[in-house]
Amino acid sequence: IQAAWSLKTRALTEMVYVDEIDMDQEGIAEMVLDENAIAQVARPGTSLKLPGTSQGGGPSPAVRPVTQSGRPITGFVRPSTQSGRPSTMEQAIRTPRTALTARPLTSASGGYVRLGTASMLTNPDGPFINLSRLNLAKYAQKPKLAKALFEYIFHHENDVKNALDLAALATEHAQFKDWWWKVQIGKCYYRLGLYREAEKQFKSALKQQDMVDTILYLAKVYLRLDQPVTALNLFKQGLDRFPGEVTLICGIARIYEEMNNISSAAEYYKDVLKQDNTHVEAIASIGSNHFYSDQPEIALRFYRRLLQMGVYNCQLFNNLGLCCFYAQQYDMTLSSFERALFLAENEEETADVWYNLGHVAVGIGDLNLAYQCFKLTLVNNNDYAEAYNNLAVLEMRKGHIEQARALLQTASSLAPHMYEPHFNFAILSEKVGDLQRSYTAAQKSEEAFPGHVDTQQLIKQLKEHFAML
Repeated sequence: IQAAWSLKTRALTEMVYVDEIDMDQEGIAEMVLDENAIAQVARPGTSLKLPGTSQGGGPSPAVRPVTQSGRPITGFVRPSTQSGRPSTMEQAIRTPRTALTARPLTSASGGYVRLGTASMLTNPDGPFINLSRLNLAKYAQKPKLAKALFEYIFHHENDVKNALDLAALATEHAQFKDWWWKVQIGKCYYRLGLYREAEKQFKSALKQQDMVDTILYLAKVYLRLDQPVTALNLFKQGLDRFPGEVTLICGIARIYEEMNNISSAAEYYKDVLKQDNTHVEAIASIGSNHFYSDQPEIALRFYRRLLQMGVYNCQLFNNLGLCCFYAQQYDMTLSSFERALFLAENEEETADVWYNLGHVAVGIGDLNLAYQCFKLTLVNNNDYAEAYNNLAVLEMRKGHIEQARALLQTASSLAPHMYEPHFNFAILSEKVGDLQRSYTAAQKSEEAFPGHVDTQQLIKQLKEHFAML
């Protein structure tokens, strides 16, 4: 289920509150022989691995919080980039990654797991179809039956090897003239990590039959090969042949967003709305962009539009509450958060809402309420690094140095990509006279956010101290 991402806000005291919410190589020879090898040092603006190299002037972490991989959080959770935790152990084993990692999930768990239907669930007497006993060569000669069987094996059983065998036999029987089988073979290669082979199959299929789906799959291959510029060119060529196709425009917007070119992404999301004014992802993403551009009143209009369309979930009411608070519509703020808590489906969502309520409490000056809210955040999600950081700031204001230090160390270990815990730890250590730890933490803060002026000033002061010693 796709849902608008929870916005997370920031507030400042004398210490910094946290915002809301390589390719491995074993030798040169292996790199030379590996067709899927990616250049370790990409040119600026051409790689998703180095989002900071974008020429679009992306927002800084001080304005818009970033994910573990260094990109600003998007306004929408997508199947290809993040997914919920698997519900069963069997599903967890099949799922290649979980949402807790920085690397994107493949479509194996994002887009296709949901295709398993109740009629195909495992029976007590045995599986719906016993794949080991199938004579794939026989079924490959029956095109209509073969296609249905392939989709069952690929989507429901998640058995890529048997699916690939069936597709290879079927395309051979069709004398390599059926574009559909080429696309399926390409999907199998993609799932197996053979991206160059998948690229060949999709290109061959496009020559036979021009299809939007094939363009989308080929673009996914280029993104996994870390070639976003090639994917952008492919989408734009596709738009020449399919003018106004929403999925292609949306694909361009997503890539620009991943490359930190937020202004271009917003323009393409607006183009999406010109073609389809009920597109939830575009509305949520534009709303999120306005919120982080210090325009909460305009963001509120987009989220109200989602509410009018029938979107009714925890994330939407959470975002409405934040927009109302920053637009100074205090009468609606708490009721929106109350509804968000009521609609929360899991502890992670509840933790997000309590965290944002903590920021509201900081904003109105009720630090005791803020302390309780951040504590409730940790009760629901013990790995919430931002809450640890903000609790440390509150403890520091009370003069509890040791508790603040322990909380900041926890936050730093849970989220090394955030600059706030490192900076706060550096400030704290400098105040108690531990200059060496302060300098080490300040360097980590500068590494996470090179443009942070306060960190640079602190490092300069510490260097002057060391020079005097």
